[in-house]
Amino acid sequence: MEDNNFNNPEAQEISIELSEEIAEGVYSNLAIITHSNTEFVIDFVRIMPGVPKAKVKSRIVLTPEHAKRLMSALQDNVNRFEGQNGKIDSKDVAFPLNFGGPKGEA
Repeated sequence: MEDNNFNNPEAQEISIELSEEIAEGVYSNLAIITHSNTEFVIDFVRIMPGVPKAKVKSRIVLTPEHAKRLMSALQDNVNRFEGQNGKIDSKDVAFPLNFGGPKGEA
């Protein structure tokens, strides 16, 4: 029988390359999640004050299995963050986002 390390995560090494452009990241203050029976699509959007049109800055397409793993990993990281920094105040924010402050005029 052939030795298969596919199901043994400790035996696997993955080399991940991160380019400078991707390492800078993309700021998003809104995520829109849709799904079909075969995939989840997460659009990361940036809404800016005084700009009537928001832009999708990045789109990620996941299998349902990977979406569930992502949800679990995010929950684990939020729990650890809150353990170190205190509870995140996640009050519901009205849509569109209220940036507050006076509206500028030129």
